[in-house]
This record gives sequence, C-alpha cells and structure tokens, in this order.
Amino acid sequence: MKKEVKKVVLAYSGGLDTSVILKWLQDEHKCEVVTFTADLGDGDDHAPVRQKALNSGATEVFVDDLRE
Repeated sequence: MKKEVKKVVLAYSGGLDTSVILKWLQDEHKCEVVTFTADLGDGDDHAPVRQKALNSGATEVFVDDLRE
C-alpha cells in the first residue's frame, strides 16, 4: 500500500526541470509543494525565481542566503 504524500519540499532552481516536477508532484500526488532555493552568491536576482515558483503553484517559497 502506497503512503499518501501530503507535503513535499522541492529544491527549486526555476529552470524547466524543477518547474515541470513541481506541477507533476501536484498532479500525480495531489500534494502541497514548498520550494527551496539557495543563494550561493552567483549574483542572480532571485525575485523572478520566487515569482515563477508561486506562478507554478508552490504554496510557500523559501530563498535563503547561504553565502557564508
């Protein structure tokens, strides 16, 4: 018997792969998806990644500064 998945935390880059898997998790497992993005000092603005995750259906979005 398969255990029901209620919530998943997805390491999210904002790219095609992680955006597709976000929707797949919602559709296939009917679960809540929370995304996590790590700022490793690449100089990118993470606001578009945050917005893309929300637009893709993430219920919560975390972007943490891990440069130290």
